Amino acid sequence: MNALAPTAPAPELLDPTLDLPAEIHRLRTERRAVILAHYYQDPEIQDLADFVGDSLQLSQAAASTDAQVIAFCGVHFMAETAKILNPAKRVVIPDLDAGCSLADRCPADAFEAWLKNYPHHVVVSYINCSAGVKALSDIICTSSNAERVVRSIPADRGIVFAPDRHLGRWVMTRTGRDMVLWPGFCIVHEQFTARRVAQLKAAHPDAEIIVHPECDASVSQMADFVGSTAALLSYVGTSPAKSFIVGTEAGILHQMHKLRPGAELIPIPVDSGCNCSLCPYMKLNTLEKLYLALRDLRPEIELDEAVRIRALGPVQRMLALG
Repeated sequence: MNALAPTAPAPELLDPTLDLPAEIHRLRTERRAVILAHYYQDPEIQDLADFVGDSLQLSQAAASTDAQVIAFCGVHFMAETAKILNPAKRVVIPDLDAGCSLADRCPADAFEAWLKNYPHHVVVSYINCSAGVKALSDIICTSSNAERVVRSIPADRGIVFAPDRHLGRWVMTRTGRDMVLWPGFCIVHEQFTARRVAQLKAAHPDAEIIVHPECDASVSQMADFVGSTAALLSYVGTSPAKSFIVGTEAGILHQMHKLRPGAELIPIPVDSGCNCSLCPYMKLNTLEKLYLALRDLRPEIELDEAVRIRALGPVQRMLALG
């Protein structure tokens, strides 16, 4: 081991007999906190949360409460979005290292330099990006409203779409609009392949294929339904099918099982040596870390106010579309 290498502080050892769910509930009350959990969190965190949903849905839910503290069990850009929309509330995240492969592949300084090549384009950024990238954008979109956002832009305007190339290409096929795409992707959805889907379909011929638009076009083209996490969940709840091949992060299966306990849910495996249908960043959040975040009110999300205000405008433009 390199003697000059810095050593990380030792993690705090918690009493293993501590009733974490009870302690989290106590601290939630004492701190006047609201706990938000993304669909991709571990089931035990989802079941403790006040709200479970996608990133924008959760940030809006927090704004509707009188909570003084937001404990966001998700990834860093989601907690930033909550702070953008809720500047007066303290926002904590269980693990500050819970980043996002998609957001991390689009650093604000590189994005700003790249945008100089497209000075007259409307900049549409997927909400899965940092506050710095949001601040450089004209309008934000989610996977559920990306098509609507793009259709709202005049036909004579060029469009830059960032940071997910797969979502961008899917929107292009839906709208017929040509767009310049930042070459980013999610490490989970990137690894779903048409070959794997074909194998599953052969083994489960009656199953419906449902996938997230962050998947490669070769996968999306095979699907019976393409939609956001919330849309996929809704589809499972209303479809008469009894079996579903699911192409998104496997954490969503927990809510799908609740909605359709008798349905067969088959996650698409990935073409790699790891179990990357589980987002390693999302899974950094644990009950222990949530307890500590509520107890210590850290790690806390703090944004430069000028950046927050610039990032708020594009989010508000999206919300104004309904």
